[in-house]
Amino acid sequence: MPEVEIEIGGRVFEVACQDGEQHYLQSAAKMLDTEAQVLTSQTGRIPEARMLLMAGLMLADKTAGVEDKLRELEAKLAEQQKELDALRNAPAPEPQKVEVPTIPVEVSETLAELAARAEALAAEVEEKAAG
Repeated sequence: MPEVEIEIGGRVFEVACQDGEQHYLQSAAKMLDTEAQVLTSQTGRIPEARMLLMAGLMLADKTAGVEDKLRELEAKLAEQQKELDALRNAPAPEPQKVEVPTIPVEVSETLAELAARAEALAAEVEEKAAG
């Protein structure tokens, strides 16, 4: 079991950890040291146990805030996933019937007949006017 030397609040500690966990321990120690530095900069030198307790509580407070935010985001994600599933599982919408107005064949034939008569009358009027 490897021993890792960490520094927290200007004090050095030797801590044992599982093989391969050294990086995580160093990372956690850095976070704790950051909080300890805040304490020592505000209050000066404080007893080791009190410094570690207060730094741990400060980290716990931050962690609690992150966990609350995580629960909030997980709930929002679950809600959106539920909505997405509902949309995916909804039946396809009924096709809409679109009616396009058309001119009945009888009307077209009647209009063609009227146009032919009008042309014949126009031709007749032109003949009489010319002649």
